[in-house]
Amino acid sequence: MTGTLISLISIFTGIIAANLFGHFIKKYSFGFTGNTLVGVFGSIFLIKSFGRLGIDPRSIMNDGNFDGFLLAINLGVSVIGGIVGMIVVKLIKNKMN
Repeated sequence: MTGTLISLISIFTGIIAANLFGHFIKKYSFGFTGNTLVGVFGSIFLIKSFGRLGIDPRSIMNDGNFDGFLLAINLGVSVIGGIVGMIVVKLIKNKMN
């Protein structure tokens, strides 16, 4: 796996998490397109924030040696980023109304 593929899998995981969260908790849903956009940006923001702690794709590959534990942490943070993004965007939307 390359760093780019790991990044794409991580973003895709955030998209899936945001859409599932919006599907099961209708209060936070913005439709498929809105959930997808929030999932992308939420997962990217959180992965970039926590990437400095060693869960970025470069650290996962570690000179050609794959680290599955770091990948699992990366995907978990991406899921959390998608869900937190949905909650934050809903709070912002409520404040604007």
